[in-house]
Amino acid sequence: MPDLTEAVQLGNPLDLVDPVPDADCAVCVALGGQRAEARRLGDMTTVSDCNVEIRRHPHRP
Repeated sequence: MPDLTEAVQLGNPLDLVDPVPDADCAVCVALGGQRAEARRLGDMTTVSDCNVEIRRHPHRP
């Protein structure tokens, strides 16, 4: 049985590297701008939301 006397230290998921918006995609560029503004305002929820959208946005090869 594992030793449960010490707390587990989890990393901050917002410390992950931000995805890079595709410069040829207007949607990604707009999301990158929204993310930058949200970060400037300290709105890390919106920063995270923009990162998810950028990662999930489809691009054709």
